[in-house]
Amino acid sequence: MSRPPVAKDQHVAGTPRSVMRLLRVFEAVAGQREGTTLTQLSSQVGSPKSSLLMLLRPLVAGGYLLHVDNRYRLGGAAYRLAAEILSTRDLNQLMRPYMEEIVAGSQESVFLATLDREAGLVTYAECIDSPQAVRYSAPVGSMRPLYCSAAGLVLLAFQDEAWRERYLRTTTLKSLTPRTVVDKAAIRRNLETIRKQGLAVSIGEAVPGAAGVAAPIVSPDGSVAAALLIGAPAERFQAQLPTLRRLVKEVAGRASGGASPRQAH
Repeated sequence: MSRPPVAKDQHVAGTPRSVMRLLRVFEAVAGQREGTTLTQLSSQVGSPKSSLLMLLRPLVAGGYLLHVDNRYRLGGAAYRLAAEILSTRDLNQLMRPYMEEIVAGSQESVFLATLDREAGLVTYAECIDSPQAVRYSAPVGSMRPLYCSAAGLVLLAFQDEAWRERYLRTTTLKSLTPRTVVDKAAIRRNLETIRKQGLAVSIGEAVPGAAGVAAPIVSPDGSVAAALLIGAPAERFQAQLPTLRRLVKEVAGRASGGASPRQAH
């Protein structure tokens, strides 16, 4: 007994073609911050609206997509899946090529810095030392305060306002060097500048004679929990600061895959 003919785009769910269509849907929706309409999706995916609706409805029901104001956006389930995928990747290994690129371009030490929200500190998770005899060096696992180190400041700047304010309210701000800024109003102004410029500079504020410039590594969801930091002796650092600023910001941007930090205030 022969089977009835199947329409061109009516393939059984789970076939390779339907799986690829599903992936194209997620790519299309993820690429539009304001969401995308069914008509736009049909054009981008190259599939009739009727077939797309059969695919979209269970995704909305499962929380992988949101359908609001006739636009489709990524839902919470999609972000949770993305977070689980990202959690299986080794951040140190992923960032190593970018760190090596910065070292090659700057001849200074480079660090991958991560935020410890519970402790209110920044940790050097990975480092590549400068090839120069005189250099800034700190062992992996070293911690610095958020309020005065370059990596700490850039991570603090891109946290949500409630967390930033709670940190500033509860943290005892100590002068680690004669240049350490402990005035909370001044720190808030600095954080605003950091958010606008996309990087932080600290010269002799955390460690005497040492300086750093750091830029955020932005996760796909817009959150910031890590940064790339260039550290150097202060005198040499200041002489090449414009170059270091451009380099760390450009490389960190590529390491972030073009993601932008979500509104932090």
